[in-house]
Amino acid sequence: MSSCLRLYTPGGLLAKQILLKHQRHSSITPAQIYGRSTFNHSLSSSVPFRAGTPLVQRSFSHSSKSFTSASTEHLKPSSTKSGSLDYAAIEKKWLNRWKEAKEAAAANIAANSPTGTTSDSTAASKNDREKFYILSMFPYPSGVLHMGHVRVYAICDSLARARRLMGYDASVINPMGWDAFGLPAENAAIERSIHPNEWTIRNIAIMKTQMEKILADFDWDRELRTCSPEYYHWTQYLFLKLHEAGLAYQKEAVVNWDPIDETVLANEQVDSEGKSWRSGALVEKRRLRQWFFKITEYAEDLLQDLDRLEHWPDRVKQMQRNWIGKSTGAEFDFGVHTPGAPPIQVFTSRPDTLYGVQFLAVSTEHPILNHVPTTHQSQLEAFKEAQKKGTTSNTDQTPEGVHTGLFVDHPLIPDTKIPVYAVNYVVSDYGTGAVMGVPGHDERDYAFAKFLGMDIKYVVTPDSGNEDEAKKSAGALTARGVLMGNCGEFSNMTSDDAAKAIVDKASALGFGREKTSYRIRDWLLSRQRYWGAPIPMIHCGGCGPVPVPEKDLPVILPTDVSFTGRGGSPLKQIKEWVECSCPRCGGAAQRDTDTMDTFVDSSWYFFRYLDPHNKSMAFSYDKATTGMPVDIYIGGVEHAILHLLYSRFLSKFAWKSGLYGKGAEIEDKEGKAPGRGEPFKVLLTQGMVQGRTFKDPVTGAFLRPSEVDLSDPQNPIQKSTGERPAESYEKMSKSKFNGVDPEDMIAIHGADATRLHVLYKAPPSEELEWDELSIVGMQRFLAKVWRVVEHAASFESQGDSSQSEFKPSTGVMNKDERELWRQLNITVKELTTSFQSTYAFNTSIAFLIKLTNQLSTFVPPAAAAPNQSNNVISRGLYRHTTEELVKMLSPLAPAFGEECWEALGPTSKSKKTVPSVFSQSWPKCYEEAIKDEKVVCGVQVNGKSRFSIEFDVSELPQDKVAQEQFLRGLAYQHERSDKWLKDAQGQPKPVKKMIVVKGGKVVSFVL
Repeated sequence: MSSCLRLYTPGGLLAKQILLKHQRHSSITPAQIYGRSTFNHSLSSSVPFRAGTPLVQRSFSHSSKSFTSASTEHLKPSSTKSGSLDYAAIEKKWLNRWKEAKEAAAANIAANSPTGTTSDSTAASKNDREKFYILSMFPYPSGVLHMGHVRVYAICDSLARARRLMGYDASVINPMGWDAFGLPAENAAIERSIHPNEWTIRNIAIMKTQMEKILADFDWDRELRTCSPEYYHWTQYLFLKLHEAGLAYQKEAVVNWDPIDETVLANEQVDSEGKSWRSGALVEKRRLRQWFFKITEYAEDLLQDLDRLEHWPDRVKQMQRNWIGKSTGAEFDFGVHTPGAPPIQVFTSRPDTLYGVQFLAVSTEHPILNHVPTTHQSQLEAFKEAQKKGTTSNTDQTPEGVHTGLFVDHPLIPDTKIPVYAVNYVVSDYGTGAVMGVPGHDERDYAFAKFLGMDIKYVVTPDSGNEDEAKKSAGALTARGVLMGNCGEFSNMTSDDAAKAIVDKASALGFGREKTSYRIRDWLLSRQRYWGAPIPMIHCGGCGPVPVPEKDLPVILPTDVSFTGRGGSPLKQIKEWVECSCPRCGGAAQRDTDTMDTFVDSSWYFFRYLDPHNKSMAFSYDKATTGMPVDIYIGGVEHAILHLLYSRFLSKFAWKSGLYGKGAEIEDKEGKAPGRGEPFKVLLTQGMVQGRTFKDPVTGAFLRPSEVDLSDPQNPIQKSTGERPAESYEKMSKSKFNGVDPEDMIAIHGADATRLHVLYKAPPSEELEWDELSIVGMQRFLAKVWRVVEHAASFESQGDSSQSEFKPSTGVMNKDERELWRQLNITVKELTTSFQSTYAFNTSIAFLIKLTNQLSTFVPPAAAAPNQSNNVISRGLYRHTTEELVKMLSPLAPAFGEECWEALGPTSKSKKTVPSVFSQSWPKCYEEAIKDEKVVCGVQVNGKSRFSIEFDVSELPQDKVAQEQFLRGLAYQHERSDKWLKDAQGQPKPVKKMIVVKGGKVVSFVL
């Protein structure tokens, strides 16, 4: 999304990368652009292939990364000798099979639908069953798929496929779309003379093809683009609903203004010197009338309901709490010593420090500055002018300010005048735009007071008996404590008691009151750009701002525009679009030429996925009520604040407005979690993919791969110096030359192995250090699985795996069979838990590798010698374990899983064809099989633990006397029995009493 998974790269570098992608995919057709893309792949051979034939050859080859049109005839590699797998051919084959199956299913639905369409029928069938809504944050269509995308989509796709196997089947919702508005497309239009829509559509077609290459199986029938009128129609509708509710309003706000390009800049478009990233002009601050959403109205709900999000990472919830920033304290009025001037209101979370106020600090836009005396106006204007040069961020600036010539009375200290300063560290749209200056107990105020050369006044000491030490402090004392003797009637009170007493007195005297404040500010959504959803408002000289009637939506973004990058939004230049009639009075009026922040588009798209083809409303009440919340939302932690916060706000607004949901009382009774209009039940934040990075150890300059000799990957050498370079793993970036192209990885190693590698290298929430060398391990694992499948394919299935249950009797199993049966059930339990709650895919793959290794140690029954008994297991168990292994592996490596399942052959004699592995049922775990086969028995001698013995559960006799004899024999065979149970001649010591405890878990000898 613009806010999610966007690839931020400098325009020129991004353009070069995209142009390369365009060259790779130069055969894109209009059909592909509008959603009917074809996945193409050229192979080294074009010999027809019979369905069901395993695709193997001596060496892996991938002759091209570009794909040619696929037919229903399948291809086979140039060699079919037993050897390593041809992953390219396997992926090609199954991508075509899946495509054909989907087309057939869609045609069947259309043929049986009264309207001849598929969307409503599909949605209806999904609503008939319990749904499972899996959603990855939709991407901005940059035209470049990077390894971060591969990671998140591999996670998402694996979860969706596993859930279908677990019985959700068609009720799994796994959509994909495009956060298609945004500044990069507009920049492309300016730099390359291409319309943003054309640029966006081409990039979407490219990225859809790339997504298919990683075998991602999304619900493309739900695909949406935020730049499509069919989508932003409803974005505008939601704006009108918010405006109707009083939650969308206009006010003046300070923005970064480029005086050359005459456009508004985001903070990230202003460099460290305060200059525009494009024009190089010194950026100014200007006040413009902007549209806002009143998110502060929902601040308490957004804060309190974080406690309902039990399956969100704690750090994300804490980040949101900090951003909302609830503070409880007091609001005080300070009377101004200027006739006609209103009092200055300030909010403070530390009313106990009121006696320490030495000045008031106000923002440079505070209305009290209209009352500044003429003697101070020139220096104030000069300061304000200087503050226009820079960004709108006030957090990192050195505190500076000027005296306004205004004074206020201290409300509790008679005859005390307090100066008022206009400063750079107080902003107009936070709180009241004015703060108490208490340098003794606030670090910013302390820094500003030192800038002015003030003596610091302290009124609170952490230690009641140490006032003199407090006065000698070299900085602000920010901790609460005890009020000092200079605080009048409140002296010697604790901070908490004094705060309450001071607020009570202020309330009684009429100059103060209790107050709760929030750090969060209202959402500024106006953008003075072209490529965004037009704000559906009309400005009339007589009526003021008037909403566009709903019947006139969408307000279409005009396409006949010119892009120069200067003069503000191109929309202002389109006279025939701007000029219109007022919907209220019919008089001459003008359209609002601002467009909406792209965060608006991405803050409700998860509703539209549930009803993507609805032409009469944004989404139906029934489908949203059934489909929400999203069961698991997957994306980067970098979106933990704004995107998630805005999404929660719009979802809660829709819930409270009755657009979906059954209300708090019914939902609480039904146990619907998390409830209260929260949109996401589980949040999975994946870590970034980091690349191996080399630097010159002397200059610190990043080295290109061509500048490093990697003939020995473990010992890189900087070619120019012959020395070892500095090495680290850092976020992949063009500027660091450490990026990895997913298409290259797939071309070299195959999509299944690449997916497994991404999932295996690290838990999803942690950073992933990309190491191409270790991906070979995944290929070896797949090759080992294939050898097991080849052996198992020679044995007849133990029945229809979708109808009958395979549950062997452990009583007739030999030791190896029991251990394999146990390991299979342990693996099933681990993967079931992983796909349902822990998402520990790295651990899951480790269990699959262990099960495969265990299967590989057994001699296939058909190959066993007549009298061989060691490491031989029954054909039925070997075949069944292999089938379950393939099922569990398939969500993670889908094409390879399908190939293995087909190679295993029909699952019953009645079936002549092999259905997809994804039409099977997820393996069942038998808890009784997981019970420990081994017992570790502690041996005590005269009440003290001395050593342990181990035996199989099945070996322990049931008879008490026989148990004692069995355990005695094991104990005396142990090497440490010589010391504790035998005499100097090695003979057993006399035993007075022997006690067996807990079924053989402890045996005690009393000598």
